[in-house]
Amino acid sequence: MHFLACFDTLKMVDISCVGGRWMKKRFGLIVGIGALVLGMSGCGQADEPAGEVASVTEEPIVLDWYVNYTWYNTPWGGNIVSEKITEDTGISINFQAPMGNAEEKFNALISSDTLPDIITLGWWEDQVDEMIEKEMVYALNVLADEYDTLFWQVADQEAVNWYTREDGNIYCYPNSSYSPSDYENYNVASNQTFLVRKDIYEALGCPDMTTTEGFIDAVRRAAEEFPTVDGEPLIPIGAHIFDSGGCVSFDQYLQNFLAVPYEKENGDVYDRYTDPDFVTWLKAFRQLGEEGYLKEDIFIDQRAQMEEKLSKGRYFCMLYQRTDMADQQAALYANHPERVYIAVDGPRNAAGDDPVLPGAGINGWTVTLISKNCEHPDKAISLLSYLMSDEGQKLIYLGVEGVTYDMVDGKAVVKEEVRRLLNTDREQYDALYGADNAYWMLQDNATQLQWSQPLTEPNGQLEEWTYPYSHYLAQYETSYDSNTEAGNADSNIKRLWGKTLPKLLLAPTEEEFDAIFADFVEQREQLGYELVCQESKKMIQDAKKRLGME
Repeated sequence: MHFLACFDTLKMVDISCVGGRWMKKRFGLIVGIGALVLGMSGCGQADEPAGEVASVTEEPIVLDWYVNYTWYNTPWGGNIVSEKITEDTGISINFQAPMGNAEEKFNALISSDTLPDIITLGWWEDQVDEMIEKEMVYALNVLADEYDTLFWQVADQEAVNWYTREDGNIYCYPNSSYSPSDYENYNVASNQTFLVRKDIYEALGCPDMTTTEGFIDAVRRAAEEFPTVDGEPLIPIGAHIFDSGGCVSFDQYLQNFLAVPYEKENGDVYDRYTDPDFVTWLKAFRQLGEEGYLKEDIFIDQRAQMEEKLSKGRYFCMLYQRTDMADQQAALYANHPERVYIAVDGPRNAAGDDPVLPGAGINGWTVTLISKNCEHPDKAISLLSYLMSDEGQKLIYLGVEGVTYDMVDGKAVVKEEVRRLLNTDREQYDALYGADNAYWMLQDNATQLQWSQPLTEPNGQLEEWTYPYSHYLAQYETSYDSNTEAGNADSNIKRLWGKTLPKLLLAPTEEEFDAIFADFVEQREQLGYELVCQESKKMIQDAKKRLGME
């Protein structure tokens, strides 16, 4: 995944989002050689003049950076972007990622007080509040005031305001954060798509899959006419991984494609899970499961297994995040171009309304924090400032001028051989260049739009398809403190749904489906659903005010 977004299995009450953020002023960042030698404050003092970034020749300081995703394995060093960052800042990164269960690993780091220097995780994760409440992380504003006032020149004021706590401090900074005004200035893509394998879809006559009847018929025909892929069984319907909170393909994404609302006209929270169109489509998937078209793979496969199958083109169709399969799409394009996936109109509600897909919001995708275990907080905050700056954004997006791109008539143009490698072999591209947001922890996609390149195959069509359906929906993003009554209820309800969804999809009869669903609704009430709705309504109203929507 190389990333506009979001987040593998982003589990919230209503929505998952990805994306980028808005323009900031360019600035020049000076790293003082003398300051490095003496171990003084990091790059960027209040009285330093703006200018070109100075090269650093001393032995770099190594900072441990924990990224809370098991799939993150981009190397540091050896590619031009990481080496340029080290040259400019005097800092080298030792990336760490969890093995096995990410939540268990991160909880162990907290309980043992062994947090690495810098931490990146989803903004919605409970551990964000836990680290702040236990005073395990620095206030970024304090570090900025003491060591690196340039932070204030490159930080987005709206993001700072949004993430500032009641104590007046900001402890984390987001990537991929958009404000509502960005939607007025840019084509902001959603990450959510309905994908079909191009050759099979076209061989079937490009069937209408917007209705349950058309969808079921297309899946049946695909399985019957194209039963295998290189000797392995075709998987008629793909999906994101199933986890303790369900599966976003069969809940949140499906609801978004069906344009299920988030609130009622009176402002009360709308129950998206009992929406008639949503239930109708779940029953359609159940029927396909009864007929054998929901393969066991989709219920048990993890990210690695899914990526392998995607790279072979073994799925016929799927509700999926397009950036999560960009690398596998590139592999298909290089080896089996006829098998690439394309975005087409997928499930719709009975009225045939357009999908309402989330673009990125003010929360962004992940947040980055600096641990109080960090021995060089001055260097850590200066590194964040560097990466947040226009210079840093241009580097992590485009790479190094003359190596990965040239300036032609005032515009950045990626070299053809670099672009070709990016579109065919992402692993090799990262090993050589490391651009195109390989280091996405502080990516600012809106700022990067000033250097945007023309959309190209095989992934350009997937992005462009989302433009008419992408909406700013950050006001509906809700996240709870797990230590509160509402937060505890929300967590329990999510776990209940996570257990219920597979049962619904695998129910042998519609009558059994109805019984399982009724039991879910009843148990949900007992777990505190009304309290969650009340708190969600307050959060939505507060978010609208803070975003200037009321």
